[in-house]
Amino acid sequence: MNALIVAVLCVLGMAIGQILFKLSATSLARTGSFFALETAATLFAAMVLYGITTIAWVWVLQKVELGRVYPLMALAFVLVPLGSHLMFGERFQPQYFVGVALIMIGIVVAVKS
Repeated sequence: MNALIVAVLCVLGMAIGQILFKLSATSLARTGSFFALETAATLFAAMVLYGITTIAWVWVLQKVELGRVYPLMALAFVLVPLGSHLMFGERFQPQYFVGVALIMIGIVVAVKS
């Protein structure tokens, strides 16, 4: 599999992991216990996903220079808020979209260099 595809999947996994961490935090606030099934399950899923993503990222770094793929991690700054909007109804200020555009431009410039 192409290392850049795996790198993008790593970023996606990290973003999903952040959403799972937020779900865990929400569940913890509601249940008051890390041992409540919902809290423990979502927290465990987030940690497992982070573990798998970390192993995949190490594989990517065997194939591609860190300076070449690391800018892709900035996609998380786009994906996590998008996921928070879809999952939790969080809202954004208009300047957020300017920031997202700048991040995307930066990623393209950095990866293409």
